[in-house]
Amino acid sequence: MKIALIAHDGKKADMVHFLSGYKDKLQGNHIALVATGTTGLHIEKAGFKVQKLLSGPLGGDAQIAALAAQKELDLVIFFRDPLAKHPHEPDVQMLMRICDVHHIPLATNLASAELMIQQITTTPTYEQ
Repeated sequence: MKIALIAHDGKKADMVHFLSGYKDKLQGNHIALVATGTTGLHIEKAGFKVQKLLSGPLGGDAQIAALAAQKELDLVIFFRDPLAKHPHEPDVQMLMRICDVHHIPLATNLASAELMIQQITTTPTYEQ
């Protein structure tokens, strides 16, 4: 299973805190993590093994969308900051559209991320 992780600047600490709560489950279930660059650095500093792509504004969101389009992702967790402006918003919208088109579960807040992580770490995964 491969999970993509993205967090806007104001949400990076929330992402690390969230992942820390599931560290044992995430590291013990053959789950690979991939993240946009800066988010990945924060996650790595918290002790997780993570594949880092480009920073979101430099193309990382598009790289994750490409992985989703190729069905190489099982879940995307994207802690967005809905109250801030983001110059790469078209990439964000494209990523969300790609997830919808290819039926990739997308969690954009803590509540949905918790539900999805709890589900995938306690039951067999759905295969299309």
